[in-house]
Amino acid sequence: MQLKKLLPLSAVATLVPLAAVAQDAAAPGFDEIGPYIMTTLLFLVGGFLVFWMAAGFAMLEAGLVRSKNVTTQLTKNIALFSIASIMYWFVGFNLMYPGDGWTVAGYIGILISPTSLEPVGLGADAAALDYASVASDFFFQLMFCATTASIVSGTLAERIKLWPFLIFVAILTGFIYPIEASWQWGGGWLSEMGFSDFAGSTLVHAAGGFAALAGAIVLGPRLGKFGKDGRIHPMPGSNLALATLGTFILWLGWFGFNGGSQLAAGTVGDITDVGRIFANTNMAASAGAVAALILTQLTYGKVDLTMVLNGALAGLVSITAGPLDPTLFGALWIGAIGGVIVVFTVPMLDKMKIDDVVGAIPVHLIAGFWGTLAVPFYTDGTSFITQIIGFAAIGIFVFVVSLVLFFILKGVMGIRVSEEAEIAGLDQSELGMEAYPEFTKG
Repeated sequence: MQLKKLLPLSAVATLVPLAAVAQDAAAPGFDEIGPYIMTTLLFLVGGFLVFWMAAGFAMLEAGLVRSKNVTTQLTKNIALFSIASIMYWFVGFNLMYPGDGWTVAGYIGILISPTSLEPVGLGADAAALDYASVASDFFFQLMFCATTASIVSGTLAERIKLWPFLIFVAILTGFIYPIEASWQWGGGWLSEMGFSDFAGSTLVHAAGGFAALAGAIVLGPRLGKFGKDGRIHPMPGSNLALATLGTFILWLGWFGFNGGSQLAAGTVGDITDVGRIFANTNMAASAGAVAALILTQLTYGKVDLTMVLNGALAGLVSITAGPLDPTLFGALWIGAIGGVIVVFTVPMLDKMKIDDVVGAIPVHLIAGFWGTLAVPFYTDGTSFITQIIGFAAIGIFVFVVSLVLFFILKGVMGIRVSEEAEIAGLDQSELGMEAYPEFTKG
């Protein structure tokens, strides 16, 4: 093989300074752009994991409602996510993160301001290298907004009309959730006060639970749920396999929910903390499931799968307010108490004649309160009094506004289907189609 001729030394001497000039003009090194790239990637990965939680809610609800209402629940879940996406773009994101543009300082952000993304082909010289891309931040935060609406869907299943529910979702995701979330995550008054909610035990889960509670009160229970003699009549779900699949999907998505809430991945410390959050999140879910497993055996003489599923979810909600600071043992006992809460509060709601089809109020509201209250056990600079004040403020705001909105919808267009439609099933009355047409109606 003939060897290629070497360049003359004079040519090499000419190229050396040119290479140095090119190096000076090159893009910034990884030390400068690395944090931006890694945090943006964290938001995108975390965001699509939380998006997968939408599938988890859909499967959980489809499994826990009766077969004659499954199609309606699936329709509600895909519709609510889509509506949340549009409303959060149109008004929610800038209402929640107003920067210096508060309409009412610390309380209400920028009204009616659609989100704008970076220009195509953004270069390192124009990017905000101290954080992440606006597009990834918007995408990640949107998933939390949609999750809040998903919580409401399961509680009000099997008797609410489709369109009034979707109108409520539009207002919840466009205005109610962004306003209360701005008080903490947008730099509002709760943040100034020292309230701490790392990933949303109160801001997302309890808020969704309060909205669900308001709807359940206005809507009333399902026909036949509570007898005149005071007896409670169980209404088993159609498919526990789907409910179990939904729980595992939610469990998976929660790693993005809590892990992405670190909001940074550009340093060794940040990415190590993300791993710590993943481990604590998993431990709390496991402890919640095991606590419910043991407690239902002791209480009822048999294990109740639906309680175990909700125990896992309650463990997840419980650790969400503070998933970083606890030890693994800390995550275990915090999650275990969440599982215990579910076993005791589900029948408590029944005694109060509040019909929560999937157990969302115990899981998201009551376990959300516990998780928020547990933060000071491990997180420095927080206090039990401040945590209670923050939880109460958000709870009162979301509950009262949701209650008024449901009453308005009830007066203007009605929110509940007729008795005939409820008996026949919402799939037929609302949509004219069934999820399981080859099987006998249940």
